[in-house]
Amino acid sequence: MKKRLFLAALCGALLPGAVARGGVPPELAAHPPIAAAKAADRDAVPDAYTATSQFQRIVVVRLKNQVDMLAGLRQAVAREKIKNAVILSGAGSLVSYHVHVVSNTTLQATEAFFQEEGPFDLLTTNGYILEGRVHAHISFANPQKALGGHLEPGTRVFTFAIITLGVLDDKVEMKRFDDQTWW
Repeated sequence: MKKRLFLAALCGALLPGAVARGGVPPELAAHPPIAAAKAADRDAVPDAYTATSQFQRIVVVRLKNQVDMLAGLRQAVAREKIKNAVILSGAGSLVSYHVHVVSNTTLQATEAFFQEEGPFDLLTTNGYILEGRVHAHISFANPQKALGGHLEPGTRVFTFAIITLGVLDDKVEMKRFDDQTWW
């Protein structure tokens, strides 16, 4: 069974459109063992997966003028040896932003990127540190608009940015929480 699941996953990863069509590409739909393996793999992942932990500590990160926000968060995570954490809050101001948002409603997700220079208030920062990877989202505004999205390199701090991290136990398994292919 494991071999069939592996083959089904491999075939789904290599053939375009596999995920968009419910996980089984038309070329393999006529092969019941592979189609059944893909369905079994999907059923093996619960609709709501949970992980339990208490905060081990709180880390408050301050980023100064002109620091790339994503690079600064990555440096703080490495320096503090953080494996898993919840980004609880973040505020400050920006001189530029670079974010992406999803731009479709079928899997595989596609992304649209936006960037702009200018003064913005950083309204919120949230997200997760998963296996040491920063997965952060921000919202920001100026007098004309409010926007938000997934934090990308090129988002630079103006006055300061303060981000609060709730660090979780290293034993918590969160590696696949942001994996869109884990369904």
